[in-house]
Amino acid sequence: MALRGLEPQAESLIALDEKRRAHIAKLQEAQEERNRASKEIGKAKASGDEAAAQAAIAEVAKLKSFLQGGEDEERALSAALNDALCVLPNMPYPDVPVGDDENDNVEVRVIGEKPEMDFEPKEHYELGENLGQMDFETASKLSGSRFVLLNNGLARLERALGQFMIDLHTTEHGYAEVSPPVLVREEVLYGVGNLPKFEEDLFKTTDGRWMIPTSEAPLTNIVREAIVSEDYLPRRYTALTQCFRAEAGSAGRDTRGMLRQHQFTKCELVSITDAESSTQEHERMLSCAEEVLKRLGLHYRVVTLCTGDLGFSAHKTYDIEVWLPGQNAFREISSCSVCGEFQARRMNARYRVEGDKQTRFCHTLNGSGIAVGRALIAVMENYQNADGSIRVPQALSSYMGGVTRIDPL
Repeated sequence: MALRGLEPQAESLIALDEKRRAHIAKLQEAQEERNRASKEIGKAKASGDEAAAQAAIAEVAKLKSFLQGGEDEERALSAALNDALCVLPNMPYPDVPVGDDENDNVEVRVIGEKPEMDFEPKEHYELGENLGQMDFETASKLSGSRFVLLNNGLARLERALGQFMIDLHTTEHGYAEVSPPVLVREEVLYGVGNLPKFEEDLFKTTDGRWMIPTSEAPLTNIVREAIVSEDYLPRRYTALTQCFRAEAGSAGRDTRGMLRQHQFTKCELVSITDAESSTQEHERMLSCAEEVLKRLGLHYRVVTLCTGDLGFSAHKTYDIEVWLPGQNAFREISSCSVCGEFQARRMNARYRVEGDKQTRFCHTLNGSGIAVGRALIAVMENYQNADGSIRVPQALSSYMGGVTRIDPL
């Protein structure tokens, strides 16, 4: 907890556990006393000692009443302990850099170079509005803030990016495409660690289901409450879905443009592995996400998140940050995390090694492969022309029907 910049939890957790254990011991003792007293009733009646029988009956009634109330208290104590445990984050791997926040993240590598422009680059929302193809005002009328309405060339470019990503991961990277539900049960989000800690950042429907913040949730839970054979692993899944986030924890951040939206499209990567393969799979997943940016010709860097910036469920995370000329800054476009057993324990997802009686918990990994909206932003800003038009990257030409440039309407 200290490595993550959090207060120590051991003392309070042990106190909750000891209180629960002590109460269970009292219940067991009372149960034994009730059994003894019940036997005394039969003995007293058999010997004709009605007074002793009535005394034993009264004692049984008293113990029964205590046990009924005591079982309710046991459930409450168990729930309190479970509530305290389920908000504890995963433990960082030993090689994760120690730090307080994003300023302490460590750069791993930088790929490509900043595009040369002989004009002052614009931000994506300036470009989109000038093109007449990115409409925040109409979206606000329809849905409120943090939504956007894309049309014509930009709408097609966004669609092209998503199709390009899903095709790359399925045809070249070995991921199986899945089209999952975007409404899921509470236990699905509990399994990946979104609930209960991050409830305020999620949207809940009136029938008790939740809108997914990322398809990591349904994809990872494919193996929930299952025992698979070792040769079934690894499983690699990818999905291109709409995602929904309340963004309650980001009030006031990135309010201009479409960097931080309530609804967005994302191509997700999920891997389920055995315990020995997850670290290597993490590097593989990162390379798959990087390949998207390489094919698009975008300048980016990879950073390792420090302990203070690490996500709730992650042992270790790499962020890919793409260069945005309009902002003159690197911005996150993908996170790739290895979670070890953390999510599998919450989902009860296990595998069995041949010849081994004991089951083991699967290891899970997830990553953005990549965020489509942010990829659109990056393409717009990096491929902008002085007149405000946008060049279409070569990798997307087949998805754009031969369109090479997006001009104002």
